[in-house]
Amino acid sequence: MEAHEHLPDRNRMSVVIAAVMLAYAVTPFVQIAPLILQTQLPGLFLSFTIDFSTLSSLLAAALAATGSWWLLLDHPLYPTWQNRGRHWLLPALTAWVIGVPLNTLEVGPEWWALFGLGGVFLVIVLLAEYIALDPEDVRHAPAVVGLTALSFALFLLLTVSLKATGLRLFLTFPAITLAVGLAALRTLYLRLGGVWHWKGALFITLIVGQIASALHYFPLLPLQYGLLLTGLAYALTSIVSAYEEGRTGTALWLEPAIMLGVLSLLAVLIRG
Repeated sequence: MEAHEHLPDRNRMSVVIAAVMLAYAVTPFVQIAPLILQTQLPGLFLSFTIDFSTLSSLLAAALAATGSWWLLLDHPLYPTWQNRGRHWLLPALTAWVIGVPLNTLEVGPEWWALFGLGGVFLVIVLLAEYIALDPEDVRHAPAVVGLTALSFALFLLLTVSLKATGLRLFLTFPAITLAVGLAALRTLYLRLGGVWHWKGALFITLIVGQIASALHYFPLLPLQYGLLLTGLAYALTSIVSAYEEGRTGTALWLEPAIMLGVLSLLAVLIRG
């Protein structure tokens, strides 16, 4: 049993975490003139701002992806596993999502608290991805559950942050659809025993994207907006997973209905 209880090298882990978090730590103190891209379409004026915070988020995502690959190089099963890209998706998404709220807050107690929480998230996801590589590891099942929970927790954090910033729909829509697509794809892969279910992930992305576009114009609090979309995303992912596993009747819809109902109820209670 001990032969299947591997952990990543602590020195490598420290370097990866430090590199990703350093990218965000220096961002508030670097002042570079932003690049503004504007275009006029028939009946619509589009304006995009690319500043240092945008570049730091992309850099952090790239560092997390390559850092995850670097950690997994040390795994005893490295020569035998295929589809190595699956272990980069969630670390990259984690690092990118961390930057969304960090780049909108002023440096202060809230900023540092979120910075620390982001570091904890990143440690957890890197550990879980390393453990999930070996299906014979006794911690494999908890790691899969943890990765699934963290995927949707990150999606909740992203949607709440985007709603709080008040960005226009054409800016929030790509971010939301990309995040839910990656979260659904990774979750389906974990639940279906190593099968990439692209059609299911695309279906979930399209539905959540359409609902997100509609809810964008509703007078919802950021947390309400995030809870409703997260509940929908989780419910759809569970339904697709259960359907592919051959479940029918109550086994197909009970868990999705409960989660969607609980999160929707929380969203309603927040207003009160």
